[in-house]
Amino acid sequence: MAASSSRQRAVRFSLLLCVLTSGVSSGFIDSGNEYRRKLSMELNPGLNASISPSPPGDLLHVRALGDNDTLHFLFCSQGAPTLLLVHTNTTTSAVQVDWPAFLARNTTGSLRVEPENSILYSSALVFSRLWEYDDVNDTADPEGLPPSSFLPPYELQHFAWSRLDNRTLDPTGRTARLCGDDGSPGFTNGSLCLQFSGFEAEGRDQSWPRLLHNANSSQIRVWIDGLLPRANHSRFSLELQAVGGAYPLDRVEVLRSIDDEYTPSIFKVSQWVSSPANSSSTILGFTQWKPVAYRRADPVFEDATPCHHSTPVPLSQPAPVSGLVRAFYGTEPATTGLNMSFSIAGDPFYNATNYLRWTVLVGVGPPPVDSFSPLVLCIMAVGLGTPLILILLGGVCVCIRKRATSPPPAYEPIN
Repeated sequence: MAASSSRQRAVRFSLLLCVLTSGVSSGFIDSGNEYRRKLSMELNPGLNASISPSPPGDLLHVRALGDNDTLHFLFCSQGAPTLLLVHTNTTTSAVQVDWPAFLARNTTGSLRVEPENSILYSSALVFSRLWEYDDVNDTADPEGLPPSSFLPPYELQHFAWSRLDNRTLDPTGRTARLCGDDGSPGFTNGSLCLQFSGFEAEGRDQSWPRLLHNANSSQIRVWIDGLLPRANHSRFSLELQAVGGAYPLDRVEVLRSIDDEYTPSIFKVSQWVSSPANSSSTILGFTQWKPVAYRRADPVFEDATPCHHSTPVPLSQPAPVSGLVRAFYGTEPATTGLNMSFSIAGDPFYNATNYLRWTVLVGVGPPPVDSFSPLVLCIMAVGLGTPLILILLGGVCVCIRKRATSPPPAYEPIN
């Protein structure tokens, strides 16, 4: 009976500990949700009907207004798809576009954020090429393959991209979707798509990998759907170029965790960051992802496939693949590049599903950091606390029982 009572008290105490843990952790998490920005979307800012010819692609401007600063996200399909992020120290900064010069794609300064002296930080992420290679030996290591294993790359600057309109823009959800192809036979029933998402506050996407975002970040989801492979053992790599002003993205940090609650079986997060020359601990901007891609649009656990990145390298003569980069930065901006390779040795090849999806965050300031959820903290509290409580209560009960059943002394004292 005593042991049973001890267990009941331990269970009640563990439940109380769980409630207290959930409340405290929820308080910490809620405090991170307090910072919000006010978002607005504008398509082709300043463009009027007198401009001829009409632009072959679109320029989406998402303005994220803070208490005393502004983030300008510019998502453009003039050439290779590009996301430009500009952070200013004022709430009155504005985007100015000289449309005839911008459409010519050979004029520096045709897109400006004014006042220019309000700019604190800027960077651009360019999706420049899609590489396909024949992985006959199933190594999933494109850096170790001979050039003959690679097929001609898909140059995204030459793709015909869908227009941003009522079908592809969602002002309520702050999303915009681009889909395109190069007209080759492989894209007869296929496409390559990118979806931009802006955020007012901290939260998570509802689909894997459920990256944690905040009000200083945006998200790009990239997927290939229905592209016909050109080899029997096709795998893909996506080439990314990071363009910056004084502080471009220059190194990739890999952080490890013991928690895979939001992205099952993935215990790492990678972030491509920029820092001042004299302080590597200060992060000005970032591109963040989890090293996982998915082989179906609605994946289950088995559809996850790891991905890995190459070492970022400076590009002394980057190809002029982005009209937006040329318009804002000029002809010789500081640029670094890396390749994101999907799948590992032993995983199914691309032709198993003819689908591949990967997600990345782009933002300013320190990247979001995952923490244990209240549920995980509660489980840890119960799992670690219950055995300790049982041991303590059991020891107390044993001591009490021994005292209650101890025999009388053998000798009586003499008065």
